[in-house]
Amino acid sequence: MYGALIRPLLYLLPAEAAHHFAFACLRCDHASRVRALGLDFPNPIGLAAGFDKDAIGYEALGAMGFGFVEVGTLTGQPQPGNPTPRLFRLPKDRALVNRMGFNNRGSADAVARLRRPHQTIVGVNIGRTKLVPEEEAIGDYVASAKRLGPLADYVVVNVSSPNTPGLRNLQATEKLRPLLSAVREALNEVSPAGRVPLLVKIAPDLADEDVDAVAELALDLGLDGIIATNTTIRRDRLASDAGEVERCGAGGLSGPPVYERSLEVLKRLRTKAGDKLVLISVGGIETAEQAWERIQAGATLVQIYTALIYEGPFLPSRLATGVAQLARQHQC
Repeated sequence: MYGALIRPLLYLLPAEAAHHFAFACLRCDHASRVRALGLDFPNPIGLAAGFDKDAIGYEALGAMGFGFVEVGTLTGQPQPGNPTPRLFRLPKDRALVNRMGFNNRGSADAVARLRRPHQTIVGVNIGRTKLVPEEEAIGDYVASAKRLGPLADYVVVNVSSPNTPGLRNLQATEKLRPLLSAVREALNEVSPAGRVPLLVKIAPDLADEDVDAVAELALDLGLDGIIATNTTIRRDRLASDAGEVERCGAGGLSGPPVYERSLEVLKRLRTKAGDKLVLISVGGIETAEQAWERIQAGATLVQIYTALIYEGPFLPSRLATGVAQLARQHQC
């Protein structure tokens, strides 16, 4: 029904408008529970950061069938993001290109909404304000961590978006170490009664040796996990016409073109970290079989984003149910 009736109507809207319209289409379901990060997830299918940027609809999204919702990216200061248009479809690749630029109302604005009682497990993804210079990035992240840490089920340090100039420089371990250490200290300070899980989100464009270095750093600092991966800046092996890709311009590419590299990074992280880190895998997942492949490859949880735009609001429940059936078939 979605493909025949709803998707053509959504495609009449600009990509970003259709993105927001999807909040109105809700469905619920359930699947096998997962214990991770000290939390009981109703199912392993999560919504990646970037959809509910300002923590407005996470409870409704949970009712749609997601086992958890990651809000943000939230920055220390409010910012409008990049000029529109900034979100584009590549239908032949079932992909998106976005250069949203962390458009959000700021971490302080989200406090009241995250403080409300809720049923959904909510992760909070934090990033650097664009106008804050790199040398002041730690303070910007720490401000958000102190505001939102006590209200989050887990916190993610996002250093991997390609749409904030210089942000990916923070993935270098000599810069990442002091940043993650400062955020960990801030979370401990504001949540003394319970340790807030801390994860870092990395890009698929990291070289293998840099993936290994991040894994080693996460283990050394006692992080709780890694989210792999964000969008890519690569544009190779696309089915879309070159002119169509060029018209999209700069930005992060998401969807099936990221699938293979995201899976490679996951496997590499699992090899380096064993079961000492919770790995959340995201990138091009569209089916229950693909989600199960990630779980078999070492992911504890998975996330989707682009597939929701193409498949519609019934997808999370369908994935959760499918993964549960596969788990039963494999007697897991």
